[in-house]
Amino acid sequence: MSDNVQNYIGGKWIQAQSGETFPTYNPATEEILTVAANSNAQDVDAAVKAAKAAYKNWRLTPAPRRGEILFKVAQLLTERKDQIARLMTQEMGKILAETRGDVQEAIDMAYFMGGEGRRLLGYTAPVEMPNKFGMAMRDSVGVIGLITPWNFPVAVPSWKILPALIAGNTIVFKPSEDTPATSAAFVKVFEDAGLPAGVLNLVTGAGVAGAALANHPDVRVISFTGSTDTGLKVYAQAASLGKKVTLEMGGKNAIIVMDDANLDLAVEAITWSAFGTTGQRCTATSRLIVQSGIKSKLIEALVAKSKTLKVGDGLDDATNVGPLVNAKGRDKVEKYVDIGKQEGAKLLVGGQRADNGKGYFYAPTLFSDVSRTMRIAREEIFGPVLSAIEVANLDEAVEVNNESAYGLSSSIFTENVNAAFRAIRDLTTGIVYINHGTTGAEIQFPFGGTRGTGNGMREAGSAGLDSFTEWKSVYVDYSGRLQRAQIDTETILKET
Repeated sequence: MSDNVQNYIGGKWIQAQSGETFPTYNPATEEILTVAANSNAQDVDAAVKAAKAAYKNWRLTPAPRRGEILFKVAQLLTERKDQIARLMTQEMGKILAETRGDVQEAIDMAYFMGGEGRRLLGYTAPVEMPNKFGMAMRDSVGVIGLITPWNFPVAVPSWKILPALIAGNTIVFKPSEDTPATSAAFVKVFEDAGLPAGVLNLVTGAGVAGAALANHPDVRVISFTGSTDTGLKVYAQAASLGKKVTLEMGGKNAIIVMDDANLDLAVEAITWSAFGTTGQRCTATSRLIVQSGIKSKLIEALVAKSKTLKVGDGLDDATNVGPLVNAKGRDKVEKYVDIGKQEGAKLLVGGQRADNGKGYFYAPTLFSDVSRTMRIAREEIFGPVLSAIEVANLDEAVEVNNESAYGLSSSIFTENVNAAFRAIRDLTTGIVYINHGTTGAEIQFPFGGTRGTGNGMREAGSAGLDSFTEWKSVYVDYSGRLQRAQIDTETILKET
């Protein structure tokens, strides 16, 4: 059992004001891992007050100095990478190779956003009047509320915390109730890096704390990543108060495999895109859209590959697929597997709990003969379940991909450069991969989706600053006299 998790408010680690706590469990063993503060509206209010007070000085701290603190965060994360990764595996289940990658994304983001401290680029442009200068610059917003999921408990918060900090904002961070220990270890890195008290605050708990954050009048921005149902509720609450809201929600991602694809490459990519993180990724591949000519070979190879995967505790280096995060997640997968069978899809492999004694394990599962109208082809399952849909050609493949209610990521495997560029043009997802699985994201490029996946905002890259900044336009008139703003060109030339 790890140490108890407290809130971090105003630079101090403290219990919830009510004294209430809740346990979290190791999904591989079902043993209690930690006990965390169960925060309510009073705790959220205290955290917001601390953030609001700290904002006065933090916004005036030179951006390069803020960047230096983020560089220190990157250094400490590098030193503590294995320690945090092991804790993450114990807390949410995915294998160590993936939890190390989770921390590495935060390291990369800390270096990238630290560098933004010497950019934070605005722009200048010519203005219409003589002896006048114009520019646009980014400005901080104020107190930011962050609500994040359990599946990437370091990487996803880093995509929000780091750009918000470099822009000069202060933060109240409410992580998933499934991963409070990892979240606390992440926040401890910022404390040890010298981030001033109150700039980053942590409140742990469930929906009560999240709702209080979304409704707090002094929180200017809510940035949410999680399920679609919860995200839309948060959106309604926060937007009704005039807050800026950024959403990253569900996905129903597809890999398209054309007849001319490199079969071995496609099999490897599909396997890890579908079953990595036990399918518990917003970018996980849950639909396989396969052209008729290669279908039989591809399905046969995927079945063989799936049978070689070892399901077990993520701390075991031999494990390929860890547990679902909790019993609720496992039960949801079971429900959808039953739905798939009832709808007439053909179960080829998996379809049952993996017998590991304890833990929330489920075997990698593959359905074929799936129609595009089946629920398993349309609804997010968030588990190790892949549905294969047969198509005749590229046009049909693109159509099937784009009809999803979600639009996060998609991929195509083809050796035809013309087909690849048509896919780039026509696939209507926020991320498109060519000859690569729907896994991973480079932090220097925008991350986000279309349709039901989000509300148009992006994380990572310089676009990641948009959620946490306002544009300020500045005009400097050095003519020494009052100039009329709306006059025609001929008059301007006469007056010059």
